[in-house]
Amino acid sequence: IRRRWVPLRRISKNLRSPVVLAEDDQFFDHPGYDWKAIKDAATVNWKRGRFSRGASTITMQLARNLYLTPKKSIFRKLKELVIALKLERTLSKERILELYLNVVEWGHGVYGAEAAARHYFGKGAASLSREEAAYLAAILPRPRYYDRNRGAQLPQERAAIIEQRL
Repeated sequence: IRRRWVPLRRISKNLRSPVVLAEDDQFFDHPGYDWKAIKDAATVNWKRGRFSRGASTITMQLARNLYLTPKKSIFRKLKELVIALKLERTLSKERILELYLNVVEWGHGVYGAEAAARHYFGKGAASLSREEAAYLAAILPRPRYYDRNRGAQLPQERAAIIEQRL
């Protein structure tokens, strides 16, 4: 396992903004959950008959990464929501983002922005270019898969879209 904690000030803004944009573009405006995204995900999941969409905010993902298992269930989702609300009441958005960026998985055994920057680009998280940061944000939905399949086209396309939206 590769993990190296760094304070938010040592994580490039080039990475912070794309991650928020890609994972939870309403992060700074919601109270820890996005009710519309939850309703939309529930509708999609009901139609498909399985958990295929999660609607987790960054705060909810942090709650899951810190305290819960990755096993998908309605009960885990409810626990995730309760923990997220507690995190939002006790921590600033900047602290939540700092924690998230330091615990999120970016590949097999690669946790946190510093480890990801070193694993993929051989440099620290403070030195990431805009393009490198967009790529890291783009692989977050399936980090282990994209770590094994570095030449995959989808993260490159998704990174380009993220860059355009910045």
